[in-house]
Amino acid sequence: MVKFADEALIQVSSGKGGNGCASFRREKYIPLGGPSGGDGGRGGDLVFEVKRNLRTLVHLRYKRHFKAQTGGDGRGNKCFGKDGEDCVISLPPGSIIRDAETEEIIHDFGLSDEGRFVFLQGGNGGWGNVHFKSSTNQAPRTALAGQPSQTRMVRIELNIIADIGFVGFPNAGKSSLLDHFTNARPKIAPYPFTTKIPNLGVLRIDEESDIILADIPGIIEGASEGQGLGIRFLKHISRTAGLAFIIDLSDDAYLESYEKLEAELGSFSPDLPQKRRVVIANKLDVPGAPERLELLRERLGDQPVIGISVHNRWGLDEVRDAFIAMVYGLDADEDAVSGEPVLGSSVASASVSATVGESFMHASLEDPAYESADDGYFGATVSLNPKRKGKKK
Repeated sequence: MVKFADEALIQVSSGKGGNGCASFRREKYIPLGGPSGGDGGRGGDLVFEVKRNLRTLVHLRYKRHFKAQTGGDGRGNKCFGKDGEDCVISLPPGSIIRDAETEEIIHDFGLSDEGRFVFLQGGNGGWGNVHFKSSTNQAPRTALAGQPSQTRMVRIELNIIADIGFVGFPNAGKSSLLDHFTNARPKIAPYPFTTKIPNLGVLRIDEESDIILADIPGIIEGASEGQGLGIRFLKHISRTAGLAFIIDLSDDAYLESYEKLEAELGSFSPDLPQKRRVVIANKLDVPGAPERLELLRERLGDQPVIGISVHNRWGLDEVRDAFIAMVYGLDADEDAVSGEPVLGSSVASASVSATVGESFMHASLEDPAYESADDGYFGATVSLNPKRKGKKK
């Protein structure tokens, strides 16, 4: 957990106002010069500001106290004190500021990647004695102290900004799918909880459009009650436009996986089950997986299921088009009927319910047959983000 910080408890304070000055004008040949004490300066504000280049709250881990500058005291000859400098705390997009004691939300930056929020205002400076002179009190010796500062304990929470969140049990293939579609390189290994922190990747659609994918640690049954790692990071998919349920066809309990995942999401937040979704059945290359895929489709009924194999690059074009349709609010079925590609997709049909070709579904696993892509078959595919080779010297 050292590399990823999504919560921080900090103490913040605004600046105290400067004190007013009680002084009198003393110059040669000017008897009874009168009061000349200036006002104190205003204390600095405590400000939170969103910075788009930040991704975590790691900069708040070792510094827990933030205080704005105190205003300067007033001086003679009607010199006012200097205003204190503001204390600006930078936060990544998606941050939420809560009261540490009541857990009440003070401010939610939402999806904005810029903006400022003045949380605590600095104290006003005190008046100097120049404000208290009158016809009956020509030599006032009264000056006001500056207003005190404000101090609060706040909890900063980060909900990462992503378009699609991957949901699934451990070792379902979420990290492998993220690795294929983006330049993110999460750790991939054949044991549970390989992913310990959320990973983000950018799926490039064209020169002007992209989709941010979020891979969170695997969810286990009972995650909504605090079991496993997934519950801690479920909040990071609360702002997504849609969810991708990854089902492992090699798991013997694959038929119940979708219902269990949906139940855990509903227990965590009632808003998560309302999001748009796509169901992806992974590991179609294992023996018996095509038959399991058909049983899963019968079990889910109207919910479309896309069968894929990240290892053999089967069905990934349909997944890509489904992501595009889900994020940009397109009706994939209508686009498929019209025959128009979706946002420059390499596949004309963007139907979420599109099934994988019958060629590899029933082909021998020992000797798979690959045909050309023009005939509707799947063969080897090229990574969407190939690494560029440097020029030979």
